[in-house]
Amino acid sequence: MKAVIQRVSHASVRVDQETVGKIDEGILVLLGVADDDTEADADYLVNKVVHLRIFEDENEKMNLSLLDKKGGLLSVSQFTLYGDTRKGRRPNFMRAARPGIAQQHYQYFNEQVKQAGITVETGVFGAMMEVDSVNDGPVTLIIDSKEK
Repeated sequence: MKAVIQRVSHASVRVDQETVGKIDEGILVLLGVADDDTEADADYLVNKVVHLRIFEDENEKMNLSLLDKKGGLLSVSQFTLYGDTRKGRRPNFMRAARPGIAQQHYQYFNEQVKQAGITVETGVFGAMMEVDSVNDGPVTLIIDSKEK
């Protein structure tokens, strides 16, 4: 599983011109699921995301986690994170999980984040979405569960 994580001052996602998910201060996660991912990969990412110290404390040091800040998480499924562009000009998505499996892992990830005490908003799995965000910092990280 891969996650692009952005610390945001606010973010939202729209489907068919309707806002379906919205957060204020927190983290925007673009989440990709690979064909060989398991719940253990999701658990690894959940632990990283909720405990990652990327928010500033009173001394302007990145010492606070999403749990500490009590921020929200906007989760957007993003199969294109597994696009292979090494050959040709059209990405190959063979490593991305099939939609049914990807949706199960995506939902599992979101549920585990909720169980950790974080408010989770989401996009609509498989839909064309428009994501708006204001990256705070900017702080952007990429975490791959296979690179632990």
